[in-house]
Amino acid sequence: MKKYRRPVQIVILLFIVILGGYAISSAVLGSHDRLETGDKAPSFSLLGIDGRVHQLKEYEGKAMVINFWGSWCKPCVKEMPALQHQWEKWKDKGVVVVGINAGEDQMTVQNFAEGRGVTFPVLLDPDSEAQRDYNISPLPTTFFVSAKGEITSIHQGELDLDTLDSQISQLVKP
Repeated sequence: MKKYRRPVQIVILLFIVILGGYAISSAVLGSHDRLETGDKAPSFSLLGIDGRVHQLKEYEGKAMVINFWGSWCKPCVKEMPALQHQWEKWKDKGVVVVGINAGEDQMTVQNFAEGRGVTFPVLLDPDSEAQRDYNISPLPTTFFVSAKGEITSIHQGELDLDTLDSQISQLVKP
């Protein structure tokens, strides 16, 4: 019996290492599948800097631009004026721009938004729940969602005014 003890221990150790590696990679990389165009936008329920809880379902029937960002992210900061401009241009035409902050505290996010004149809904994701559901990596990442709730486009990286305008125009086409 002693001669089989060592190989059994090695097999058990290998099993534990493989299982541990899988668990760690799932936690770090996320176990959710990557979203694609045509998928339904995952629901969310997040506190906004306006003090109320915002849910995806309250925007049903409207086209949406959902932007994941952080105040420490230089491309995120650079695209904020373009997002604000598009919010002002499209808000009365059935388009909602929503910014979901990547885990910063409310005071930091509120000061950032107020300092840059951001008036579109800015939501807090302190536990990274929405980031996991949308499988966000890297920041900024922007989802363009039709009035039917389907993702029509996903853009990773900084957006400029023309690209935003073009994408939103596609969303509101009849």
